[in-house]
Amino acid sequence: MQEKKKLSLIAKIGVGFIIGLILGFIIGPMASNSPFIADIVIPLLQLVGNIFLALLKMLIVPLVFSSLIMGASSIGDPKVLGRIGVKTVAFYLGTTIVAIAIGLVLGNVIQPGVGMAIEGAKAAAKEPETVFNVILNIFPANPLKALVEGVMLQVIVFALFLGVAATLIGEKGRAFLEFNSSLAEVMFKVTAIVMKTAPYGIFALIAVTAAKYGPAVLAPFAKVIFAVYLGCFLQVVIVYSGLITGVVHKSPLWFLRGVREAMLAAFVTRTSAGVLPISMNNVQDNLGVSEDVSAFVLPLGATINMDGTAIYEGICALFVAQAFGIDLSFGAQLGILMTATLASIGTAGVPGAGLIMLSMVLVSAGLPIEGMALVAGIDAVLDMARTCVNVTGDMCVSTVVAKTEGEKL
Repeated sequence: MQEKKKLSLIAKIGVGFIIGLILGFIIGPMASNSPFIADIVIPLLQLVGNIFLALLKMLIVPLVFSSLIMGASSIGDPKVLGRIGVKTVAFYLGTTIVAIAIGLVLGNVIQPGVGMAIEGAKAAAKEPETVFNVILNIFPANPLKALVEGVMLQVIVFALFLGVAATLIGEKGRAFLEFNSSLAEVMFKVTAIVMKTAPYGIFALIAVTAAKYGPAVLAPFAKVIFAVYLGCFLQVVIVYSGLITGVVHKSPLWFLRGVREAMLAAFVTRTSAGVLPISMNNVQDNLGVSEDVSAFVLPLGATINMDGTAIYEGICALFVAQAFGIDLSFGAQLGILMTATLASIGTAGVPGAGLIMLSMVLVSAGLPIEGMALVAGIDAVLDMARTCVNVTGDMCVSTVVAKTEGEKL
């Protein structure tokens, strides 16, 4: 007897999102005439949604802290952090910064959340700060206070220092890294457990939103999808094509033809790690990158390089701010750029990484984490584009690094 195929988590979230929308549209007009709906059903849905949000907040600090220590330690070995390692990390961080900037620009230009006018946010944007203060505040004077209060930029920087330092001291740091490796695995499992509740949490949150605001909540979703896909397109056409033309001295079409199999596989499967064998095969056989370079650059990229996700974070953060009528200053947007860039190290491969990372960025920017529910239902559609760009970025950087090492491509 053939076993029934189970729905994936993202499919369940999508179903929950749709059912929540329909329920919200039905009970919204009825709430004014029905005390049962107004005083029991909607508050109960709000309770379920708030519990889900609390569980997400519970994950953020320990998950990011432990996984970032391990991510930093994986590139902290002096024997690895040689010429190729430095080049690779520099290119990855550089393309990620540009990706977030593209996302923020598109979010400001397209303004997908304008007009939603959602009220009752439980958080407010931080007071505008100067660029210098934003930069200064990423360094923790009291790292324990940063951990307790969830000041994410400071937590990230502290974790990066610990991860690299623990690797540099060699044998004495092994016990510390083993503890954090165990903690990271535990948090991955806790994250997987919490994400199983996501369909119910998203269902409840979007039902309450739809009940309050009606069908008007639908239009902005199309703008979010358009903005993310446009951002991903620009990242490939401008950033990756520019690197291939400027550094490799080849046509972008040469590169895209060579990696199209991996790009398509990433778009369909939505997993960077899963298409790694295809990526390595494409860059080695079609582009001429050596195994020495590709075997180092591509797996590292699957861990720390998430350009597509970075575009998604920038656009969705602004979408949430606009939906709740919160004006983000330049300093706050710079903080988003820094948080998402640093958080890209070590967070890939975590189940629900896109949503977890978005929740972390929202908290760091002082935005209501409830806004995550607004994009969770269309996450599968967005995930296809961002995963495709993540993988394409890995292959682009491996090609660029190979060229700078004198390889004939």
